[in-house]
Amino acid sequence: MDRLKDKIALITGAAKGMGEADAKLFAAEGASLILTDIDWARLDKVAAELTSAGTKVLALKHDVSSEESWQKLVQEVDKAFGKVDILVNNAGIVNLDGIEATSMEVWSRIIAVNQTGPWLGMKYTVPLMRKAGGGSIVNIASVFGLIGSGTSAAYQASKGALRVLSKTAAMEFAPFKVRVNTIFPGAIDTGIETGGGGATADEMLKHIQDIIPQHRFGQPDEVAYGVLYLASDESSYVTGGELVIDGGWTIP
Repeated sequence: MDRLKDKIALITGAAKGMGEADAKLFAAEGASLILTDIDWARLDKVAAELTSAGTKVLALKHDVSSEESWQKLVQEVDKAFGKVDILVNNAGIVNLDGIEATSMEVWSRIIAVNQTGPWLGMKYTVPLMRKAGGGSIVNIASVFGLIGSGTSAAYQASKGALRVLSKTAAMEFAPFKVRVNTIFPGAIDTGIETGGGGATADEMLKHIQDIIPQHRFGQPDEVAYGVLYLASDESSYVTGGELVIDGGWTIP
């Protein structure tokens, strides 16, 4: 129960889904937490639950696509903890439109959150990791950063870019003992809101389940345990790595 004892972990998109699962598992393993999200009402509930159980939690409303928001966040974190040991770039949004159907507005927003957000997170958090003598960054991509789908143009572009950005970061930050790894979740039951795509939600869900070898959606906890491994010192010799958690979706 002490895999993250004395660690300070920053998790974005922590109000629900995989981010919430990460927060609860990290708390159970002894970490102190900085939790961020744009959904303050839900985030406040998660933070209150963990605080009542004895975890030290700093919860902040935060837009990962905003450089100013990251700058303010890091100032608050430095004041409260003085360092960061772990960063989980989890916050993300989805749109299912293909190339021709994707508007400039949708494209820009998806890229801003899913691609620019993790870049800003690393840019402004790594200095605090240096103060700690090192750290671990876990970037949450998607199987759609590995394979094509015929839809989700902006989403796939953002996750594919995050894959290579993570490898670049792993090379750049290795001298500072900061590790960077990427997780590629498949279809996870997170309740994340989607837009576009044409097909009804039920049709999309059935199609996805049919093509997954395990014929089911994953649960947030099943991803959280992968995040925990990469965040912990157990993975001290792992950087630039890729962990696919997808029920076999990408086997073919």
